Amino acid sequence: MATRRYQLAVLSTLILAVLVVGLGAFTRLTEAGLGCPDWPGCYGHLAVPASESAQSVAMSRFPDAPIDINKAWNEMLHRYVAGTLGLAIFALAWISWRRPDYRAFRALTTLLSVVVIAQAALGMWTVTLSLMPVVVMAHLLGGFTTVCLLVWLTVATGACRLPVIAMSSSARRVGTLALVAVIVQIGLGGWTSANYAATVCTQLPICESPWWQLFTPSAFHPVSPLSDTYQFGVLNHAERVTIHATHRLGAMVVTALVLAWAWMLWRVGARALAMTVSGVLAIQITLGVTNVVALLPLSVAVAHNLGGLSLLATLLLTRFLCLSPSTRQGARDGTVSTYR
Repeated sequence: MATRRYQLAVLSTLILAVLVVGLGAFTRLTEAGLGCPDWPGCYGHLAVPASESAQSVAMSRFPDAPIDINKAWNEMLHRYVAGTLGLAIFALAWISWRRPDYRAFRALTTLLSVVVIAQAALGMWTVTLSLMPVVVMAHLLGGFTTVCLLVWLTVATGACRLPVIAMSSSARRVGTLALVAVIVQIGLGGWTSANYAATVCTQLPICESPWWQLFTPSAFHPVSPLSDTYQFGVLNHAERVTIHATHRLGAMVVTALVLAWAWMLWRVGARALAMTVSGVLAIQITLGVTNVVALLPLSVAVAHNLGGLSLLATLLLTRFLCLSPSTRQGARDGTVSTYR
């Protein structure tokens, strides 16, 4: 069990990681991903060049990248907060290796440090490769991974106590399928956003007819067509429809599996958890439909990103942290055990 101070540090780092994911979505959706054409600085400066002389020097260095102060600050704010998150994670890892009684946290904090380093590299490549879709999607998944690992660390340190539930292996498989489906759906959402396919379909429930006739496997090729920049997308209409429609179909599969998992939780008496899972899913569906009807308003689009993260974390907790094949030796299948 970690000290209260360490638990608070982990919780604070988790909150900071969620903020970084939200800022990343905001940066991407405001087209600020190339607000600074270089990395890690901005037009050769540690901050956005504000004075006329600094902007003049910046334009001489980057003549093909006109300065947009608002977009540049959006990008740099994301970098500053992400950098702070990295330092916080490194500090958690250093403490866990420094203290012998924190040995149990070393694997998680070390893995988090590796993910942060990979995220920094992906952040750099996002800029230097001009928003190449596969890099943008990987950067998004890296951010979600960071948050999920911090959620796991929060539970491991004892900062969050969860119920342990005994459940049959067949019921647990439903939870595993739901979790995998959510991960794939998040990847599809990232691919949709990275290829600027979010607004290509404006009708419900799937897309404008005949969307099925436009399906093409090339929409999911990881290597995008060569281009000087991938901002605003380089795929054709059919490819973007394919991506978007697949994301919509994936949402239907996710809905069915997550509701089935919530029903499994309800059956074993974990009704609060079942309602939580169902509630997070309902919010995410509402945000997704609103994105279509209202043509991707910024606030709703950012909330949809965070909703996907919330659904992933909820599935992770209920499947792997709350439920275990060996919850309590001798516990009857279908009973809820005491809190840890």
